[in-house]
Amino acid sequence: MSTITEELNRIFAIPPAEELPLDVLGELQSICRLHSISAQELSYKWESYTMKMGTEQTKLDITTVRAFKKDLQEIVEREARSKSHLRSTDRRGAFATPRNATKGGDVFGMLDGITPVRQSSNGGNKRKAAFETPSVTKSSKANGMTSPSDGRSLPVGTDPTGQQSVTFAERQNPGQIIETLNGHLDAHEPPLAPHPEPRVKLTANTDLKKFRYRPMAMHLSEASEVLDDRIDEFQALVQDHHKLEDSMFGNAASQATEEIIAVGRIASDTPEGKLNSASIVLEMSRRSGAGLRVPLKVDSVSYGFFPGQIVAVRGINASGNSFAVSEVLDIPLMGPAVSKTSSVEMFNESLGAVEAESFDAPSQAMNIMIASGPYTADDNLTFEPLHALCQKAEETCADMLILIGPLFDTEHPLLASGDFDLPDDPSIEPDRATLVDAFRILVAKPLQALAQAVPSITIVCVPSTRELMSKHVSWPQENIQGRKNGLPKQAKMVSNPVVVSINEVLVGISAQDILYELRREEVVVGKPKENNLLARLPKHLIQQRHFFPLYPPVDRTLLPKTGTEEGIATGMPLDVSYLKLGEWLEARPDMLIQPSILPQFAKVVDGVLVVNPGPLSKRKGAGTYAQLTVYPRKLTEQERSREMVEHNLFERARVDVIRI
Repeated sequence: MSTITEELNRIFAIPPAEELPLDVLGELQSICRLHSISAQELSYKWESYTMKMGTEQTKLDITTVRAFKKDLQEIVEREARSKSHLRSTDRRGAFATPRNATKGGDVFGMLDGITPVRQSSNGGNKRKAAFETPSVTKSSKANGMTSPSDGRSLPVGTDPTGQQSVTFAERQNPGQIIETLNGHLDAHEPPLAPHPEPRVKLTANTDLKKFRYRPMAMHLSEASEVLDDRIDEFQALVQDHHKLEDSMFGNAASQATEEIIAVGRIASDTPEGKLNSASIVLEMSRRSGAGLRVPLKVDSVSYGFFPGQIVAVRGINASGNSFAVSEVLDIPLMGPAVSKTSSVEMFNESLGAVEAESFDAPSQAMNIMIASGPYTADDNLTFEPLHALCQKAEETCADMLILIGPLFDTEHPLLASGDFDLPDDPSIEPDRATLVDAFRILVAKPLQALAQAVPSITIVCVPSTRELMSKHVSWPQENIQGRKNGLPKQAKMVSNPVVVSINEVLVGISAQDILYELRREEVVVGKPKENNLLARLPKHLIQQRHFFPLYPPVDRTLLPKTGTEEGIATGMPLDVSYLKLGEWLEARPDMLIQPSILPQFAKVVDGVLVVNPGPLSKRKGAGTYAQLTVYPRKLTEQERSREMVEHNLFERARVDVIRI
C-alpha cells in the first residue's frame, strides 16, 4: 500500500505540495483497488476525463475525484451490459466490479440477454438521470474502460454530464488570466490607433523548400541511415563535451570486464508493450555497435527514459547478456541564440525604443498573441473562439498573431462526416461548394477582417497533420497555400515544424503534441532531477535538440478518442527519412511554442521560454490562448562594444495564459 501511495502522491500532487489530501488519496486508492489498475494507468484515465469535462472541472478535489470514480464505474457497467459476443472478447469481464443487482440484472451480468431487464419506475431512474454519462458508440464499447472520454453520440448542446452545455456566448470567466510568467513586468498597453507600419520583421530560419518532399515514398535503407547518423552525431557531441578518448567508447552488447561508454537509442524489448525499467534496451548504430540491441540495467541511476531518446551511458557488460549502467552522461545543450549588436539596436528603434526610459514603457513592447487549434467546438462550425480571438487582436492592436493548426480539423465530427451547411454567401453556389469555399467563409473571413482593421499585423499560420486543407499527409509537413484559400496577404504560411525569427527573437514552433506522447511513454527511474512534469517534458526536447525525439510515435489507437464516428485519432504520421527536418540546427531557441492537451503553462526551462497556450476551443467548451509582452532588449555599455549579444528573452517577456 505504501508503494501505491507514493506513486499517487508523485503523479497527482501539484507542486509545491508533495502529498495529496487524505480524502482524495483514499478515493484514488479505492479506484486502483476496484479496477485493478496502477497509479500510472489511473493518471491516463484522469487526463482523458479532464479533457472530456473541460477546464472548469479539472481541479483534483474530493468532489471531482468522486465524480471521476462514478464515471469509471458506469463505463464498467455499460461494458457488462453489452452484447454477449463483445463480452467474450474481453476475458476480464468476468472479474469486473459487480454492478448493482437492483438495476434489473444479476450481479455479474451472466443472465444478460436471457432474462428481461425491468425498468424501475421510482428512485432508480431518478438517481441514474442525475449522474448520467455520455452514451457510447459500438466502437467505444468494444474498448471497455480504456478512456472515459467516450461522449461522441451526445446530442448537440449536451455536455458529458448529461446536462445542457453552456454556449460560447455564456462561457464563464472570459478574459480571465489563469497563469502569468514574469508578472513583475507590465502588460502591453495598446496604442490609440494601429501602427502605420509593421513593427516586427518575420524571418524563416528553416528552409521551407525542403519540406516539399514526396510523402509515403520512404525507403527502409534511408530511414535506417537517418537513425544511425543521429546516434553517431550525438556520440561526437558527447566525446567533445566531456573530453573523452576514442578508446573509452565501445559496444555495449559485447562481454567485457572493463567499464566503457556506449551511445545509442532507447527502445523497448517488445514492440507492443509500454516501456518500463525492466524492458529498456539500448539500440546502437551499425558503426559503434553493429546495430545490436542490449538490455540495460538502470537500477543504480535516476533518470527519465523514453523510446527514441539518444543517451550516453557508462557501465559494464560482465555477463554478455545485459549492460549495467552506473552513470548517464549529460548531453551538452546547444548554445543560446545571439544577434549582432547593430541588429538589436535596429529592432529597438523599430519599436520606438530610443530614449532610455522608453525601454520600460509597456506601449513600446511587442504584443504577440498565440493560439492553437481546434478553433471551434465539436457541435458547430461557427468558429466563435476564432472570431473572439481576432476581435481581441484588433482591440489590442497586436503586432503578431500566431495560429497553430489544425485550423480546419479532420477530427471535427461535422467536417469528418461532410454533413453541414455553410452560411449564405453570394460568391458560392451551395450545391457546388468545395472545402476551399468552406475554409474561405468559415476561417479566412475573420482573418481578412482582422487584417483590414490592423494592417500592420503579421499572421503566422502553422499547419497540423490534422489539417484538412493540407495535401501533405506526413510530418515534417509542408506549409499550406494561403492566397489560394482566401487568407490575407498579412498571413505568412510556414512549415510544421518551423524556426523563425521575430525581430531578433528566435522561436521554434511545432503543431504536433509531443508533450502528451512523451507523458505517456516516459518512464522515470529513481528520483528525477526535475519533479515538475511540465518542466521535465520540454527539457527532453531541449536536450535532444529535436521537435519530436520520440520514436516510434504512440499508436494512434492509444491516443485520446476523437469526436468522429470512428473515434480514432490521426496520430503522428512520421516520415523517418526526413526526420532531420525536425532538428534544431543552429542554436537553442529563445522561445519554444509547443501546443498540447496537457494543462496550459509558460515556463523557463534551460534558458528557453516554453509556452503551451492550450487549445483555443475544447470539444465542448471554450479554451485558452497566450499573450506575450516582449520588451526591447536593453543593451549595457559593455554589451554595445561587443559584436554579438544574447537575447535574454526569458528576462524581458511577460506571458499571460488567458481564457478566450
